[in-house]
This record gives sequence, C-alpha cells and structure tokens, in this order.
Amino acid sequence: MRFVLYLLMMCAVALSVGFGLSYYALTDGRLFGAVEIGPWTARPDVGSPTPNPYTRSFMVREGQFQLGQAEGIRFIASTDSDGEPLSRNCTYVITGMTPLATAWTLVGVDGDGVNIAAPDEALVMRSTGLARPNDGSIVISVGKDLAPGNWLELAGDGPYSLVLTLYDTATFSGFSSDSSMPGIIRERCS
Repeated sequence: MRFVLYLLMMCAVALSVGFGLSYYALTDGRLFGAVEIGPWTARPDVGSPTPNPYTRSFMVREGQFQLGQAEGIRFIASTDSDGEPLSRNCTYVITGMTPLATAWTLVGVDGDGVNIAAPDEALVMRSTGLARPNDGSIVISVGKDLAPGNWLELAGDGPYSLVLTLYDTATFSGFSSDSSMPGIIRERCS
C-alpha cells in the first residue's frame, strides 16, 4: 500500500513540474531561448529557419507576424531599468544608444499587443523622425504628459510594454549580452 501511495505522489510531482515548466516556457520563457539586455528581452532564434522548440512554441502561442533573421529583431521591455513594471500613469525617458540598424521603430502596446498610442497622434516613434544629440544617442519621453523633444504619447491606464524593432541590423552577427541598448528611466508618476 505504501508503494502505491509513493508511486502516486511521484507521478503527481512529475506531472506538476512538467506541466508547470511547459506553461512557463510557452507564456514567459525568458530562460528558454531569450536574451535579456537590461530591461529589453529578445528572441534571436525567432527568424531562423530552425528555431529551438521553446522559441517555436512561443511563436505559435503569440500568433504574430515575425521578422526573418536577416530582416531584423524585436526587443520587448515590460519593466524599467530598475525592474519596476511600466505603467501608463508614469512618464519615462528612454536614453542611450541603440544597436546599429538601418531603421528602427518604438511602440507602446498593452497586454494583448494592441497599440496604445494617443488618438490622432503618431502610432509609432521612428528613427528617421528623431531629434538627436550630437553623440548620436536617443532621448525619448514616453507617457501621457506632454514632454519636450521626442515624445511618444500614450493613452489609457494600466501596465504596458515597449517594443523596439530593429530593421536590417547586424545585431545577430556577434550578438552578445553586452550589446548597447537604451535604458528606461522612470521620471514621475501621477
């Protein structure tokens, strides 16, 4: 009787761990095939002809159009540089250098991937329409409150993510965790 009880407990633990890790790999899965640089997370295998099984499962679950490996890479940030979740009640400044790319876009999205730009405003911040300091870095304010300079205006309330998509980039050749990515600094919250 004791043997059957131990066998049932071992099966329950094995199923719990197996299904739990599978769920994690499909929903968040940053430990499986993702690269984190500061607050930004990217999946370098997404556009490859043979992605690893975890990346393939993530792509199927996301159901979004993905760029090919030679076309670019998408970085997503759900937290600021201090690890705090991004909130539309706060204003942030994105500052620093971006990896070398022909062009890039920055957009704010909610949990369902819907663009949360303010109505009648630009839906996306583009590298081509940016005022830059002399050193080539970027300084972009993100939030609902008016800000001087480059400003990505958001609407609504609640958490969100920033999506930085680099197009025609050499980031994959020599991709490393010390690549330069801009920081996300929280300025103020209302």
